Amino acid sequence: MFLGTHTPRLDDKGRLTLPARFRDDLAGGLMITKGQDHCLYVFPRDEFEQMARKVAEAPFTDERVRAYQRYLFAGTDEQRPDSQGRIPIAAELRRYAGLERDCTVIGAVSRLEIWDSAKWQQYQDEHEDSYAQAQQEVLPGVF
Repeated sequence: MFLGTHTPRLDDKGRLTLPARFRDDLAGGLMITKGQDHCLYVFPRDEFEQMARKVAEAPFTDERVRAYQRYLFAGTDEQRPDSQGRIPIAAELRRYAGLERDCTVIGAVSRLEIWDSAKWQQYQDEHEDSYAQAQQEVLPGVF
């Protein structure tokens, strides 16, 4: 389970050092893809394969499904962390997420999200009040 917030930096080669607490879970390989809200999602390979099967089963006769499948699968990069826990972030993925140097990596249970730190702060500022005031309708049966 991925939880918490971490603030690594991209090095000059576009590599990000994964937080140490997540390295064992990702040592077998990981998939980096474009996420919603212009962040990147990092899935363990097994988790991504399960999700990919579900996405692939959606009816490709629906134009929205085809667009989503194309965007998801074409924008996914498979990586394996090096001995220091670093992963290269492809230039197109860095561009999509606006990653320059300062990054924020958050745990989102089944995945990690990589954000540009300034964009993550802006996202938090914009959504903090709605989270604090969330009613039962947002996640029925949870609270």
